[in-house]
Amino acid sequence: MRHRMGQRRLQRATGHRVALLRNLAASLIKHEQILTTTPKAKELRPYVEKLITLAKKGGLSNRRLADARLKDDAQLAKLFEVLAERYKDRNGGYTRVIKAGIRASDAAPIAIIELVDRDVSAKGQDSGPVQTADEDEYEAA
Repeated sequence: MRHRMGQRRLQRATGHRVALLRNLAASLIKHEQILTTTPKAKELRPYVEKLITLAKKGGLSNRRLADARLKDDAQLAKLFEVLAERYKDRNGGYTRVIKAGIRASDAAPIAIIELVDRDVSAKGQDSGPVQTADEDEYEAA
């Protein structure tokens, strides 16, 4: 039984689960919308909302707390400079989870977690190398 158990274990060891949440949080802050399984999205929601609340409060101690939880300097800067300003008048509820169906390969429930009032141009930004038409022709030869 899981009476009075606070969080989902997600079938991972503690260190793996912490690293997973850090990576998901950094991705969500970077792209402002990510696709993941429903349990991961539901577990990520309070994690990210607490980070945004720390950013709204500002200050050195809150920046250090957020850095300890996030471990990504670029996303930490975006969190404190962009997102804190965007949500300064909102009292919580910074994220939404939208169910997106079932994954075909293993029938896992899939959900989209996104920031409310997100910047649409941030989706897919700096996701990796982009292949150009010149490279396509080079590989074909």
